[in-house]
Amino acid sequence: MALLISQKGEPMSKIDFAINEEGKRISILSDKINRHGFIAGATGTGKTVSLKVLAEKFSSLGIPVFLSDVKGDLSGLLKPGEASEGIEKRREECKLTEEEFRYQGFPVELFALSKEEGIPLRCTISEMGPLLLSRVLNCTDVQSDILRVVFRIADEEGLLLIDTKDLRSVLQYVAENSKEYSASFGNLPTQSLNSLIRSVVALEEAGGKEFFGEPALDVKDFFRQNEKGQGIIHIFKAKRIMGEPKLYSTFLLYLLSELYELLPEVGDLEKPRFVFFFDEAHLLFDDAPKALLEKLNQITRLIRSKGVGIYYITQSPSDIPDAILAQCGNKIQHGLRAYTPAERKKIRAAADSFRENPAFSSEEVLENLGTGEALISCLQEDGSPAIVEKAKIFPPQSYLGEASPEEQDRAIKASSLYIRYGEAVDRDSAYEFLHRKGKEEQERFQKELEGKEAEKNRLLQEKAEEKERAKQEKEEERVQRLKEKEEEKERLRQERELEKEKSKQKTVMKSVGRSVSGSIGREIGSGIGKSVFGKGLGRRLGGNIGAAFGRGILETLFGK
Repeated sequence: MALLISQKGEPMSKIDFAINEEGKRISILSDKINRHGFIAGATGTGKTVSLKVLAEKFSSLGIPVFLSDVKGDLSGLLKPGEASEGIEKRREECKLTEEEFRYQGFPVELFALSKEEGIPLRCTISEMGPLLLSRVLNCTDVQSDILRVVFRIADEEGLLLIDTKDLRSVLQYVAENSKEYSASFGNLPTQSLNSLIRSVVALEEAGGKEFFGEPALDVKDFFRQNEKGQGIIHIFKAKRIMGEPKLYSTFLLYLLSELYELLPEVGDLEKPRFVFFFDEAHLLFDDAPKALLEKLNQITRLIRSKGVGIYYITQSPSDIPDAILAQCGNKIQHGLRAYTPAERKKIRAAADSFRENPAFSSEEVLENLGTGEALISCLQEDGSPAIVEKAKIFPPQSYLGEASPEEQDRAIKASSLYIRYGEAVDRDSAYEFLHRKGKEEQERFQKELEGKEAEKNRLLQEKAEEKERAKQEKEEERVQRLKEKEEEKERLRQERELEKEKSKQKTVMKSVGRSVSGSIGREIGSGIGKSVFGKGLGRRLGGNIGAAFGRGILETLFGK
């Protein structure tokens, strides 16, 4: 690794990583690393080795690196390589001295979706945003528009979207209140909202439940070196997530977006601040909507001024859109195979993308490259592409294969980032807020129901009491009437008794009176008769007349 001075008078490093058939070393200039590049080639042609060698070289230069491990064989970067016949032969072919090449491991941090496999990689729903999330959820255009509206509603109402249950809750909340929101945001079909909810559930099953959450990764943690000044190599263990290619590719695009948004402009540096390797890059472009391709094109074009280089790894350069491919100045093209006219066309296009070397036909060479061989063209000091060279890639200094589970576990636990990101944090967010709100509304609804039930029972009770009171009053009236009737009957009886008694008394009085009046009349009549008619006849006659006269007077006074 030689130190050079650029045309601008700035120091730069010349990084050798391959050798051509004439023994000339192929290099990449450190100040051109951020001009991006690609590593392409059919399966088994040596792309992974080229990726490892570049990662080792960049790390040795103090440049932090991020790469995704889709096959599970990049963890060997953390331990020294082992001498083998093939590696030693390649070492001799590349004329590498002991000073230039020694078996060594590199500072590696292993990331994964779960803490069992690595340092957990997480981001929040809000950070990913509706554009990228629409792709993960396989949204239609209508659903994408609705998802943007949902994010807008969540933002306006202070609903934090951190994990998938937050998103499900807000979607459900909007669906339940779609008529209210439609007045401000247009028609929000419940069917589309329910479809989005089902897509979120499917995303959770695919690993999204682990990926979306906090603490979210701070991409600034990628910009670190070890105590020896080597750049940290960050490996994303993506083998498990490859079953969900859109989640994988969208996550890597999210990381690129975060780097682009957060980093300040620095212009062209002596060496980049960070290098991002995107393996299986075709997954990023397959079925990507126009808006997403435009965003990726913008990021690729502008992120180099922020000191970041991007390298796309794929089988054929044709997998990469022309607008992005045109920005890849450093090219490593491994062998391609042509079994169909379409594949022949891809080989011709790949060959035409290089600056022609008069010594050979790039198209013919591409079909006959051996494992570990490649057509290479890197940017020269003036920024122009170098003439394409057929070369052999240097052997890796680290272990060629996968580190053991125990070695990986030690590396994971030794990282300071494991302490920071190891345990998930579920803070108060949209799910909890809406859950509380729903619970409060349920409690309020329950209280209203209970109040209505209590009011209903009160009215029923009052009605029953009124009915009972009316019944009692009616009974009391009946009893009163019976009482009054009895009293009237008793009064009449008493009156009759009294009449009888009076009649009886009258009879007695009359009888007594008659007797008395008769006696008195008789005495008076006897006296009168005796004086008129003599003692014998006069007394009887006078007595009878006097008695009759006395009774007559009594009857006249008291009635018969």
